[in-house]
Amino acid sequence: MRFLLVDSILELEPGARATGIKNITMSEDFLADHFPTRPIMPGSMIVESMVQLADWVVRQASDFRQLGLASSFDNLKFRRVVRPGAQLRVEVTIAERGEAEAKVHGKAYAQDTLVASASFTLSLEPIERYLDPDDARRMFLLLYPDRAADAL
Repeated sequence: MRFLLVDSILELEPGARATGIKNITMSEDFLADHFPTRPIMPGSMIVESMVQLADWVVRQASDFRQLGLASSFDNLKFRRVVRPGAQLRVEVTIAERGEAEAKVHGKAYAQDTLVASASFTLSLEPIERYLDPDDARRMFLLLYPDRAADAL
C-alpha cells in the first residue's frame, strides 16, 4: 500500500471486526495540497482507512491467503472535518462474507465524534496476485503487536 492509513490495530475479532488508529500529522503527503493554509484530511483517505482496516480483517481470517479490494460503496457520509493533530479511530464490522466478497460497515471517529461512516463491499482476491503473504504477515505483526501471536 502506498499510503498506510492504519497506524495500529487496537482490537481484532477474527473474521468479524476490528478497531484501528490513524494519527493525522502534518507529515502526511496528502495534506500538502489539501489545503495548504488550513489542511484537512481528504474524505477519500478517511474512507480508505476503513477499507484498509477491513482488508486486515480479511487477510488475518484467511490466514493471509486473501485480501479485500474495495468494489462498491453505499451510504457514505462525511459529518466533520479532520485536521492534523487529530487521532482517527476507525471501526469496521464484517456484516456478511462469502467466497468472493465481504460486506462491511465502517465508522471513523475523531476525539469520540463520528466524522464519517460507510457501508462497502470488498472483492476477495488471492493475496499472492498483489503481494507476498509473508510480507503481509510481517506488516500485520507491526500493526497489531499486542496480540499478533494469538491472532495468527
